[in-house]
Amino acid sequence: MKQLKTLLFAFALIFGMSFMSAQSKVAHINTQELVEAMPSMQSAKAELEKLAKTYETEIQNMATELQNKVKQYDAEASTKTDEENTTRMQEVQTMEQSIRQYQAQAQQDLAGKEAALLEPILKKAKDAVVKVAQAQGFDYVLDSTAGQGVILADGKDLLADVKKELGF
Repeated sequence: MKQLKTLLFAFALIFGMSFMSAQSKVAHINTQELVEAMPSMQSAKAELEKLAKTYETEIQNMATELQNKVKQYDAEASTKTDEENTTRMQEVQTMEQSIRQYQAQAQQDLAGKEAALLEPILKKAKDAVVKVAQAQGFDYVLDSTAGQGVILADGKDLLADVKKELGF
């Protein structure tokens, strides 16, 4: 009976040790903080802001032109025929529609440009995280950015190591 207890104890000890060694190593990183800190992200933001400013200026110019035309047409409305006033009203409506279309196109262009600029930045960040995690022997890396589902990130934080890998 004593040998059976010893045998069971030894089996439990061996099983427990093998279970512990089979546990995965887990680390975490705040990817949003990493991407925001990357120098290439700063230049991408600047490029997007410049493009947005260009679109904004163009839309403002179009709106000013529309307002001036409306003022002119309102001032001249009493001296024009109903047919001319109807034609002018249609012209104003066409200009308003053109402005709305231009705004929608500008938003699409900005979204496309943002996606094109962010894609290589995100890939570079991911590749660096994978490289650092593999070099340090981690099996899993969780994204500890707020709202990503990680409630407690008390383990190894790879942010500093990944920043070093990326050279900043």
